Amino acid sequence: MPYEWTTQPDETPQRMRLWPHESLPARGFAAFILTTFTLILIPTLPLLGTILLWGLLPFMLAAVAGIYFALQANHRSRQIEEILILDADTARLTHRTPKGEVKEWDCNRYWTKVTKYEKDGPVPHYITLSGHGREVEIGRFLSEEERIALYDDLNRSLRR
Repeated sequence: MPYEWTTQPDETPQRMRLWPHESLPARGFAAFILTTFTLILIPTLPLLGTILLWGLLPFMLAAVAGIYFALQANHRSRQIEEILILDADTARLTHRTPKGEVKEWDCNRYWTKVTKYEKDGPVPHYITLSGHGREVEIGRFLSEEERIALYDDLNRSLRR
């Protein structure tokens, strides 16, 4: 599951780290690009030694480069991390965006409220933390089942 408590449930402070699921590791990325390049080259084998090959080659390389840069952009956009720290009297959420910006929110733990929007949020089972006059989202990048489990975990941990 792309979130984990990095401390024991009875320890103070409690620390939770959330991150998006990474479905294509570095080796898979390299294998995919190599396989794509190989499969694109197969139809050009009969064209070896002809001038037509040189006319098609830039377009084939542009297609592979397009796939490469699209996958790289997707990887960069998944560089999100959220850290929730619950100590004896404070709940603190730190959100790091793909661009490296850091957004922070904190509230008195007693007044922190966890809300789950079944259908009204931008994603199903949208989870927010509210308190200190603000409402912030948490775990938006998680799958639907993971957000449901996260909501239960947050309620349990905040009520300790």
